[in-house]
Amino acid sequence: MPTEDPITNKQTPNGEGPLDSFLSDKFALLEQPLPALSRLLTIAAGLLLIFVFVFPLWNMTFYSNQYTDGLALDIYAYRLEGAKTENRDDLREINALNHYIGMRPLLESDFGEFVWLPFAVGGLILFAFRAAVLGKMSKLVDVFVAFVYFSLYSFWSFYYRLYTYGHNLDPTAAIKVPPFTPPLFGTEQVGNFTVYSYPDVASFLFVAYGILLLAAVLWAWRAARRSRRS
Repeated sequence: MPTEDPITNKQTPNGEGPLDSFLSDKFALLEQPLPALSRLLTIAAGLLLIFVFVFPLWNMTFYSNQYTDGLALDIYAYRLEGAKTENRDDLREINALNHYIGMRPLLESDFGEFVWLPFAVGGLILFAFRAAVLGKMSKLVDVFVAFVYFSLYSFWSFYYRLYTYGHNLDPTAAIKVPPFTPPLFGTEQVGNFTVYSYPDVASFLFVAYGILLLAAVLWAWRAARRSRRS
């Protein structure tokens, strides 16, 4: 029989308190099946993320009086790549310039991110497909929460990598510059160079992945509310 809660003076069924009722309601929502549109959006998100392995995540370009056309560095999920012409390899040029100011060379072997990042991206793709196949709201929410954590950690890791490269300078270098942090986003003057640092195509694919997942969650939540009212 319904009982009265001593705090709110409201009746709750089967002796449940307001907190029990609230939690029961939310857990029931998480067990709701996903509507077809939410599944399609989730599959589309997973398919989009496959192309992260094709396009660069970030681009950094360095301009100076000596390099008026700019030295371009593309950062992929698994490698570094400088722009190449018949007479110049931009990554090699950047490392040569870094040597003069005592900065460590940019070597793929030094980037632990190139080891775990492809696996993390693959995991997000598989988890999206899994959520679509199992068709539960809880599985979709799990994927979205994992994506948010992955995004925040990746930004922190990228910033920390830039910080360590700009602050661990060789004191015996030919050219002395104060410790610095290359820009994560935007434009900054570093010595004689103007550095431009902006996201590239793969980063926008990550944003699209998150938007599609969020849209799938909201649509499923809306559909669950409609079904409970009817």
